[in-house]
Amino acid sequence: MQSLLFFVVYPFAWLFSRLPMRVLYVISDILFVLIYYIFGYRKEVVLRNISRVFPEKTDLEKKELSKKFFQHFSDMLIEIVKGFSMGKNEILKRYTYKNPELLNSFVKNKKSIALVGAHQANWEWSINLPLIAETEVFGAYNQLRNPYFDATLKKSRERFGVKGIKTSEMVKEMVLNYKNTIQGIYILLSDQSPLIEKTFYWTNFFGVKVPVHTGLEMLAKKFDLVVINYHTKKIKRGYYETEFQLITENPNEFENFELTEKYLTLTEKNIRQNPEVYLWSHNRFKHEHRFEEWQKMTISKKTKN
Repeated sequence: MQSLLFFVVYPFAWLFSRLPMRVLYVISDILFVLIYYIFGYRKEVVLRNISRVFPEKTDLEKKELSKKFFQHFSDMLIEIVKGFSMGKNEILKRYTYKNPELLNSFVKNKKSIALVGAHQANWEWSINLPLIAETEVFGAYNQLRNPYFDATLKKSRERFGVKGIKTSEMVKEMVLNYKNTIQGIYILLSDQSPLIEKTFYWTNFFGVKVPVHTGLEMLAKKFDLVVINYHTKKIKRGYYETEFQLITENPNEFENFELTEKYLTLTEKNIRQNPEVYLWSHNRFKHEHRFEEWQKMTISKKTKN
């Protein structure tokens, strides 16, 4: 059944990706109407998230921001499919880098890099990073249930040189590279909610107490990685620009969780600058009332040990 679904759907998706961008954006406009007005996909989640983060906005402003997000979300879905057939010249024209020299200056100094960022703008088109980076690029990804779609998507993401690594195997890959002195850039999106039972740290994110991933900090210290944030802005429809922002070149100088806090503070600032292109449909604050539960769980584990 999985193979049948793939061989029915994929040819249409590939042909769809060959359509001109102007045609695809007409389809995106129709998709927006369906998602926002007809099906109401995650409208409540989006509006609830926006209300938490921007309590000072009026109801009308929150609704307008929500609509702008869904318009961008529809564009991004179309752009992901378009990415299947985009060539080097087109993707470099549409997804540019403001200061690649910052990245490559550390590469020239034989340093490996943790390249971190949020689900903002169009992160899928960052697959063109190897075209401007002067070292190997490793990208963590979550495996799809359908092996045929998973293999095809992985191949598409790797065609400009990114080496796709399952999220569950990324640490193993980093250990091997470190032992064999293999230099690289590791792309890590670090703004999603961790499983509460695997949480080590809670902090305020946009004024809401939430659990946060601390893997970035742990990996940066363990492998002495330069930590650089990448912030992508939507210049206009179909065009993006990424700016690299140095967080630290000496991660071991930070106390526990200081590096995590610095990353989150920068992420907040970047989201506030371009809120309409952040992934508000992700339920980032779903654990906000579970801090005391987590504390009891943590105490119980310590007692058992």
